[in-house]
Amino acid sequence: MTIKLTGRGTSHSRSEAHVRDLVQVVDEPVERGGTNEGLAPTETAFSSLIGCTNVIGHKCAAKLGVDIGDLDFAMEVDFDRRGVMLMEEVEVPFKAIRLSVTSHGSATPEDLQRVAEETAKYCPIAKLYENAGTKLTVTWENS
Repeated sequence: MTIKLTGRGTSHSRSEAHVRDLVQVVDEPVERGGTNEGLAPTETAFSSLIGCTNVIGHKCAAKLGVDIGDLDFAMEVDFDRRGVMLMEEVEVPFKAIRLSVTSHGSATPEDLQRVAEETAKYCPIAKLYENAGTKLTVTWENS
């Protein structure tokens, strides 16, 4: 499968990514010279992990017959900014990501752990980070 996107840089900090009939604005905050019209590029990458964990988590839960309900996420990222500051090349800019997932369904802790294990197998964004050298820690818990 090949996915096609187009894009357009509309200023030094703002760009638009076009896919299907949607437009996603990527921008820097005002304090970094942007117009704050969208998530920064790094924030976009981080939010993709939340979105992918949500989608793949629900698919895995459905396959396992587990009720995970709605999910809440909290994330922390250890980001080595030397590269984006043009100080030096950084091979692994995102040193560690800690993602906490809270399930609001009726899943038992054991069932939720099964969903977590299956999600880790199939989430392509999680695989992207792990294979790039980021230490990814995802914890799932009941509300």
